[in-house]
Amino acid sequence: MSQASTKVQQLIDNNSVVVFSKSYCPYCKQTKKTLDDLNTDYELLELDEVSDGSALQDALEKISGQRTVPNVYIRQQHIGGNSDLQSLNSGGKLKNLLKEAGALKA
Repeated sequence: MSQASTKVQQLIDNNSVVVFSKSYCPYCKQTKKTLDDLNTDYELLELDEVSDGSALQDALEKISGQRTVPNVYIRQQHIGGNSDLQSLNSGGKLKNLLKEAGALKA
């Protein structure tokens, strides 16, 4: 396993909610706003703001099968991108997933 793959896997394994993002991406901003509006405690990695971002994105694609961002994990389960997260939210399932993950701030 490459160093980038190990780093990505550790972020997924060690956090209830992880968002792999790019700071300028409008879909990423929408995902972060949704999570913030729900008062979610989540780990955020802006791939465009770290020196190994490209390698991390390659590793993320190998792990999740998804190259695009945002790339969201809840309780080590790959949720998908913004449209997947928004579908869960509009269907009323996102808040329960976050609650089960212990990721909602008091």
